[in-house]
Amino acid sequence: MRGIDAAGVYLPRFRLPTEETAAAWGHADAGGIDQKAVPAADEDTLTMAVAAAERALENAAVDRSAIDLVAAATTTPPMAEGDFLSRFVRMVALPNDAAGSISTQHTAAGGEALARALDTDGPALVVAADCPEGDPADADHPLGAGAAAFVVDDNATVPVRDVAWHNDETPGIRFRPRGEREVASLDITTYERTAVREAVTEAVSALAGDTTEATAAALHQRDGKFPYRVAGDLPLSNEAVAIGTVVDRIGDAGVATVPIGLLVALSEASEGGMTIGGFFGGGSAVAFSLEGSLPVRGIDDLEAGESIEYTAYLRKRGYVVDSEVAGGGANVSLPNWQKSLDQRYRLVAGQCPNCGGVTFPPRGACQECHSRVEFERIEAARDGVIEALTVIGQGGAPPEFAELQKREGAYAVAIVALEAGDGEATLPAQLADVDPEAVVVGDEVRTTIRQIYAQEGVPRYGVKFKPTG
Repeated sequence: MRGIDAAGVYLPRFRLPTEETAAAWGHADAGGIDQKAVPAADEDTLTMAVAAAERALENAAVDRSAIDLVAAATTTPPMAEGDFLSRFVRMVALPNDAAGSISTQHTAAGGEALARALDTDGPALVVAADCPEGDPADADHPLGAGAAAFVVDDNATVPVRDVAWHNDETPGIRFRPRGEREVASLDITTYERTAVREAVTEAVSALAGDTTEATAAALHQRDGKFPYRVAGDLPLSNEAVAIGTVVDRIGDAGVATVPIGLLVALSEASEGGMTIGGFFGGGSAVAFSLEGSLPVRGIDDLEAGESIEYTAYLRKRGYVVDSEVAGGGANVSLPNWQKSLDQRYRLVAGQCPNCGGVTFPPRGACQECHSRVEFERIEAARDGVIEALTVIGQGGAPPEFAELQKREGAYAVAIVALEAGDGEATLPAQLADVDPEAVVVGDEVRTTIRQIYAQEGVPRYGVKFKPTG
């Protein structure tokens, strides 16, 4: 049967404990949330989607070159209008002719993307990534971040036995007016609970098979209490709901919360056990019944993370940072930037056919024998070693990186050596997810895709490095 054959989860490094919010504002009203995941200044839904997808593809039986469909879901793309999928496809090195589907504007979009992949033929990749924003003093408290990815194929490790839908107009539960960054709701608690419970109940009840046999469930979860209330009319035990509830550890990550919870449930499911996924978004609900268990890369990140103070959180999310930067900065033309994307995303180097030397980037003369040749394209290894290191502190960042420095504080820049073909490539790059004073020459690092800077309002992305392990 068609279903989920591999999966991956990505969560940002930082966590904001709820007691930090309560100390700052005198209250933290979202029940059952102990902490929430906080993206770094150079992270967004695209970079998180890439990280989750890479983890899923590493476990997949199918090669990424065979992916026929990419289905993505997010309510917070990096730009209100701009192509998400083409960048994602390029960053993950998927086929240029893969069909694309992106679902936005409601929190059931992750379920919609998964259903789309199940309906198609051939291998498919599904990603759900989100980092919703709100008023820091109120609605922002429960909002977290994260990403989940699924490789969908025939004869899958976890067959999806059935999919069921229910649609009923329930406006005002969660919305974001055009042109605004922050999500809002009418804040009518009883109305919201009833609307979500009824829609999810209808969808789950329409599934074929005996749902009383379900041993785990991931249901809509805006806070830690909500999924249990959603399950009030369903034959699900509190133990089953608890397995797929992750909002207590990552916050409300929009379209990604239920997919991450579903993968937690599948990673803990018994062989042959039934798992229920119930997605809700503004009146639409979609439910899945799945069978079996699945190893999930990145699932351990749920219990990891580094706590930060509330003021650091405000800086990282850009609430207290002036993004206006004086001076010029890098001005790489769009055509030149586009020509370098394979190097920036996939570390494509050139190997000399005469001497075997490696040149990065692969243009001009060979860096070893200085011959003008047609290079053989090769990808450098994703893991490398720091050969040189410096730290950019307050006031030391070039203009294009000034906002990053304001939001993240001092950051490290390194010369990294990577195996490439029969030789070695070296390149300068920023380090991410690390205290710049805690790294030294000789440390091992691994690539990650992050925002580099924005030019003319358009974000540009490329490789940075983070510690391995």
